[in-house]
Amino acid sequence: MNATQAKTADERILQTSPLRKLLGRPELGSVVGAIAVFVFFAFFADSFLRASSLSTVLYAASTIGIMAVPVALLMIGGEFDLSAGVMVTSSALVSSMFSYQMTANVWVGVGVSLLVTLAIGAFNGFMLTRTKLPSFIITLGTFLMLTGLNLGFTKLIDGTVSTKSIADMEGFPSAQDVFASTITIGGVGFKVTILWWLALVAVASWVLLRTRAGNWIFAVGGNKDAARAVGVPVTRTKIGLYMGVGLGAWISGQHLLFSYDVVQSGEGVGNELIYIIAAVIGGCLITGGYGSAVGSAVGAFIFGMTSKGIVFAEWNPDWFKFFLGAMLLLATLLNAWVRKRAEATK
Repeated sequence: MNATQAKTADERILQTSPLRKLLGRPELGSVVGAIAVFVFFAFFADSFLRASSLSTVLYAASTIGIMAVPVALLMIGGEFDLSAGVMVTSSALVSSMFSYQMTANVWVGVGVSLLVTLAIGAFNGFMLTRTKLPSFIITLGTFLMLTGLNLGFTKLIDGTVSTKSIADMEGFPSAQDVFASTITIGGVGFKVTILWWLALVAVASWVLLRTRAGNWIFAVGGNKDAARAVGVPVTRTKIGLYMGVGLGAWISGQHLLFSYDVVQSGEGVGNELIYIIAAVIGGCLITGGYGSAVGSAVGAFIFGMTSKGIVFAEWNPDWFKFFLGAMLLLATLLNAWVRKRAEATK
């Protein structure tokens, strides 16, 4: 074999087959699952395929997906955030109470809320990297503290467990347009949260696949010690990921506030598990280092289809959690199978 033939052979060896590329995608299992769920409810629920029903499904998916995206990135980085659910409520409460008590334009409260949620995320990341404790312990502590603060401050300032209405304050209509408006397309109304969700998926996918920060996220999730040894800023990366969760919580919290103009202080408890479930269904591994933003979006879409499909099929909604748990197990098994197949094709 001459040099030219050897070079050609080496290039053939380095080429990746389309099948290998497909099997290597983290979201493959969730896409297959999403197609199965869609066909299932299209068959059993007559109204499922209506445009208005699709709008409802997408809205339900977006309310989960906005948080599932940064949670997925955090899981790819090898960590969890059990405070994500109540942080959404904290975001809404800070925005509402600051605006009402300071008699300021609601946009001032929105800005203060952004700073607070980013600070909470930075706190989680800082405590994690400084103490070396598991993220489960750190964020469980934050979860409990925020749950108490949400209730305690709301009752202290407003005298009840809910905030005062801010619907008549300056800036409320414009803020509502940004965070809670409805866009009509072809006679069907779509919530603006769908656009927020898709934008976050696009930005997160770009960060993961096209930037150095994306390489850092995968590296610290795969092996943080090895990543640190080759110069990856592990501390900065993890703090940034937790601040990303804070950003998602801010967007979700503002939607919550400007959809209803009042906030119940006890909301959000338990939602953190739904965000994690959506990320896992979308292909993220519990152990970190693997997953995608698109997968988290597909996982959230499966959640939306299931939660609303049961209603459209006129089944007892008490079974929803059963279906959600079953999907989690099936998705985890399917993702494990896909990874083994991908490794077998190497």
